Amino acid sequence: MADLFSRSWSALLAAVAGLGDEDFARPSGCAGWLVRDLVCHLVIDAQDVLITLATPAEGEPTRDAITYWEVAQSPPTGDDPLDALTVRLAAAYQEPWLLKFHLDDLGSAAGRAAALADPRSRVGTRDQVLTAGDYLSAYVLEWTLHHLDLTAHLPHVAGPPADGLARTRRMLEEIAAEPYPASFSDADALLVGTGRRVPTAAERAELGTRKVPLILG
Repeated sequence: MADLFSRSWSALLAAVAGLGDEDFARPSGCAGWLVRDLVCHLVIDAQDVLITLATPAEGEPTRDAITYWEVAQSPPTGDDPLDALTVRLAAAYQEPWLLKFHLDDLGSAAGRAAALADPRSRVGTRDQVLTAGDYLSAYVLEWTLHHLDLTAHLPHVAGPPADGLARTRRMLEEIAAEPYPASFSDADALLVGTGRRVPTAAERAELGTRKVPLILG
């Protein structure tokens, strides 16, 4: 799974690197966030990966790649202190190239750390213990969903890799404990399944009694 982590992360970093300055002021697929806010969040994500992979843990794993994710009862409101900090921090960069540089710097380091990690080793994060392999697998979902967020209003930017989309769909279906309709593309299953897009009337009929959206945290 480290290979899929690497491909998903590398594709996301390349997408950000190719953005024009004007793209940073466009809305993202994260409600209330501009693209610059999302990219700043990715900087924080990269820090989290580096910190977690450098935090060995003892004892049996308490979570895996699926149970790492928790389902919230309501979508974020923007009142969370970290969400508010992300927006202020993004604005402080002022020049998009500074934000791109910081993400490339930290993101490249996170990618190298992931490639070097023993997937059987145990790491600690959020007061939980996971194998490094499961932790990196969980982040395939993070990278893929945020890649979709990045391109939500930027049709000229390449989307996430097909294998990352397929894997993330399977993970979301495991979290939901039921599959999405086979007629849904992987991207549509993820967008509708996580509330990033409201289903059409036809999609709603196909979903039946399935619970959507799932708000992951």
